[in-house]
Amino acid sequence: MDDDSQAHEDAEQDPEGKSKSQAKREMHALQKLGESLVALSSVQLRKVPMPEALQDAVEAAKEMRSRGALKRQMQFIGKVMRRLDAEPIAQALAQFDQVKLAETERLHEVEQLRADLLEHGDAALKGVLQRFPSADRMQLRQLVRQAQKSDNIKYRRSLFQMLKALLHAETDTGSE
Repeated sequence: MDDDSQAHEDAEQDPEGKSKSQAKREMHALQKLGESLVALSSVQLRKVPMPEALQDAVEAAKEMRSRGALKRQMQFIGKVMRRLDAEPIAQALAQFDQVKLAETERLHEVEQLRADLLEHGDAALKGVLQRFPSADRMQLRQLVRQAQKSDNIKYRRSLFQMLKALLHAETDTGSE
């Protein structure tokens, strides 16, 4: 019996009185959750609370290159997840998403600071130095001028990295 017909039988005999459609939606949601697990890095995956059997299934899926094998493995992951409470897993994934979103916002802010510095020069530099009093004034001014004068991406990248470090230091001291 293949997985689809087994899932069909499971949906018909659902003891909780759910409709077949509802049970199928839940199975697909669990499978999507499993796909999100497979997409995580190994470091992130270790932080997700899950039984060893699920972790082994996810690790096996990460190694698979055959589309058919991967599809069967994803169905197996969904089946394993139906037997457990997926809420802690969903919460861990949501937390990863929030961290990723915050990091993306931080990078956008750094990019905006750099763009302002390159466009407005010394006028924007005053605002940056007021916001980050610990910044090395001379190095920052020098990087801004070099990035404005040169087409070399090296100076723009260095300016971005310096602003990123300043913003990171500000965020760390602000959260303490």
